[in-house]
Amino acid sequence: MHLLELATVFLLSAVVLVPLFQRLKLGGVLGYLAAGMLLGPWGLNIVPDAENTLSFAEFGVALLLFLVGLELEPARLWSMRRLVFGFGGAQVGATGLVLGGVALWLGLTWQAALVAGFGLAMSSTALVLTSLGERGQLGANHGREIFAVLLFQDIVVIPLLALLPLLAYASVKDAVSWTVAAKAIAAIAAFVIAGRVLVRPVLKFIARHSSAEVFTAAALLLVVGSAVIMERLGVTMSLGAFLAGLLLADSEFRHELEADIEPFKGLLLGLFFMTVGMEANLTLARDAPLKLVALAVGFMAIKCAVVYGIALAARFPRDERQRVAVALSQGGEFAFVLFAGAATFGILETGTHQLLVMVVTISMVLATPVMSLHEWALAKWTAHNVAADYDRIDAATAPVIIAGFGRFGQIVSRVLRMADIPFVALDANYAQVDFVRRFGNRIYYGDASRLELLQAAKAGDAKLFVLAIDDVEASVKTASVVRRHFPQLDVLARARNRVHYFRLRDLGVKNIWRETFPASLEVAHQALLKLGFSVAAAQRAVTLFKEHDLEQLEAQYAVHHDEAQLVQTTQQAVAQLRELFEADVARRPRGFPDPLHSNEPENTEAATPE
Repeated sequence: MHLLELATVFLLSAVVLVPLFQRLKLGGVLGYLAAGMLLGPWGLNIVPDAENTLSFAEFGVALLLFLVGLELEPARLWSMRRLVFGFGGAQVGATGLVLGGVALWLGLTWQAALVAGFGLAMSSTALVLTSLGERGQLGANHGREIFAVLLFQDIVVIPLLALLPLLAYASVKDAVSWTVAAKAIAAIAAFVIAGRVLVRPVLKFIARHSSAEVFTAAALLLVVGSAVIMERLGVTMSLGAFLAGLLLADSEFRHELEADIEPFKGLLLGLFFMTVGMEANLTLARDAPLKLVALAVGFMAIKCAVVYGIALAARFPRDERQRVAVALSQGGEFAFVLFAGAATFGILETGTHQLLVMVVTISMVLATPVMSLHEWALAKWTAHNVAADYDRIDAATAPVIIAGFGRFGQIVSRVLRMADIPFVALDANYAQVDFVRRFGNRIYYGDASRLELLQAAKAGDAKLFVLAIDDVEASVKTASVVRRHFPQLDVLARARNRVHYFRLRDLGVKNIWRETFPASLEVAHQALLKLGFSVAAAQRAVTLFKEHDLEQLEAQYAVHHDEAQLVQTTQQAVAQLRELFEADVARRPRGFPDPLHSNEPENTEAATPE
């Protein structure tokens, strides 16, 4: 088939099937796999040979890992180190060893069992995060825990890919050559040093003296060149692309590189999954469907049990343990990458490779309905076993209701208690309620957006409603219910950011405090004092910024539904703020102390200009 005809077939099948699978909430990855199965030798046989396509499509994996490297900012990893490297490392390590042991027991060589075990330990980042986002659970505790595990899986796939050549060598020579390993480590070290010395200066030169098209070409050259160099040095091309991204994770070019590479990554990675689908042996599903389903369900059950045990050891609350275990029970995209590499190096036999691909595919198909079924069952169990005890609010009417009893809500409650003002606190996190109630606090379990719970808390008779819920979606939903059913109730709301502020304003909430804004102003004030500004000058600078920011917030709220006008307003605000500072300095009376000399007296009569 001619190259253009082949490209047309690939694009047409992707355009038809991928949106269909996304509409069915099965994910784009399964859409690409289905397209490949349809086109491949076990489907319509339109593309009988996937090998030539795979050699080109593997470049999509290199682009993916380059972007993974770009996203791994050291500060971000450090802030999440316990969850990422602790919980994430335990999940991958324990699950990989257990599943690898099962594969070894089923007759695979130790090299193939190792690849199978750790490949199956991977979960689908795209599928899981999409599902959590649709449920509004990304900001919840279990959402952060799941994200940390997925982030660690993205990281650990790099050393796993780098081990494939060594495992292939071991399968032939019966022992790993430490000479080969030493050469690989030396090649990586040389690549990192050369990248630090050469890459950033070259990119700076191109960005300064060339067009956007040339910079895009340079970005592609960086990925291709890194992949080719590392492959020539005996290391996988994916590791080279990942290291190139990691070297630029904290550079000023990070976002520009992401924007340039993303379209190519999406298309080529889709092509890679289509070639994986073309290699899937559909005769296995025809001849032994029960065997495949049993293997997939057994694999998911083992993985779910292992993750649940780790979460139990980490003392996660019961509902979090269940959600984390179920969400991570399926296979993922990186399993296809790892299995394809292992097949290329001869570690996995063709039959074993095809069987593992089918098992992972079936697990991904089952993942979404299993997660939905678990959420339904968990809600039913909670309603029958927990909610009734905490939804009964039979206390006397309190003038204040606090929705959300995290750090923000607790501080408000402590001040009210100190002033001897009664309040009713509501929180939807059962573990949080159970913990706080041990200290004698008046807090009830329940979703504050439920009208019957607000009525039980006598919201109609209360004077104030403090909206301190951390989750943005839950906060907005609660505000909507309160404003609709209790319009006379004054709402004092916490907003996590400007977008949250705008959404609350749209609902008619007027008393809103951005949670980090006052603290940020205080830190800025102290920073100016530490840098030598006088008290008056520091206070004037902070006040000027605060007034300008509040004015700008109102201006942005007026146009926040129009993204183009919002961007333009933000850009104008930066220039306006600079003009305000310059004008304020120009209006300073003669003899007024220099802000950078805090030791000078603030009385203009005592200041003697030089």
